[in-house]
Amino acid sequence: MRRAAPKAILFDTFGTVVDWRGSLIAELSDHGARHGITADWAGLVDAWRAAYAPSMNRVRRGELPWTLLDDLHRASLDALCGRFGLDALDDATRHWMTMGWHRLHPWPDSVPGLRRLHAVATLGPLSNGNVSLLVDLARFGGLPWDMVFGSDLFGHYKPDPETYLGACRLLGLPPGEVMMAAAHNGDLRAARALGLQTGFILRPTEYGPAQTTDLAPDQDWDVIVNSIEELAGALGA
Repeated sequence: MRRAAPKAILFDTFGTVVDWRGSLIAELSDHGARHGITADWAGLVDAWRAAYAPSMNRVRRGELPWTLLDDLHRASLDALCGRFGLDALDDATRHWMTMGWHRLHPWPDSVPGLRRLHAVATLGPLSNGNVSLLVDLARFGGLPWDMVFGSDLFGHYKPDPETYLGACRLLGLPPGEVMMAAAHNGDLRAARALGLQTGFILRPTEYGPAQTTDLAPDQDWDVIVNSIEELAGALGA
């Protein structure tokens, strides 16, 4: 650390704190096996995630009005069902699948690392997920947040400045006393540009064995670690 330790740490959630890919593939594969539904579940999950940024960009550009991530996820799923032979799925099943994003399992180091960090800083997710999604993830996975900063608090998605600066404002802290922790270089670039401290957490299997992005830090971030437990150690927790 080149600066004083942060008073608050904001965490990206999907991929950084929770394993979205492994969780969704496992749940959908189990559901398919129990109900006799055959599909390329891994392919569906990867395509669903690939629609994530483009759907938010439509909101950011004003092509769509402000829309919750839950609703963007559902629209993306509906658009993909035909491609994966799932047009026959009824509304209740599609809703259950969409709510799978509320049931993602933390990485093994997430909860123990966050518990350690809780002793030295205020913790919360700064995520493109909506507040209800983040609350459900916290309850499902035992994530010890002090506050959840969902995109619907700001009416903006990351990397819009309103998200990072809005969280700092709600915490009553200047950006320099807040760290953004993420497995994604782009998230950290946006936070650093606004004066936040930065912590890179390597998640080389977030996108599966063929991952090609975020396999290394692309800047000299304030802290670079391999897990949230390592982040806790680096910050003296």
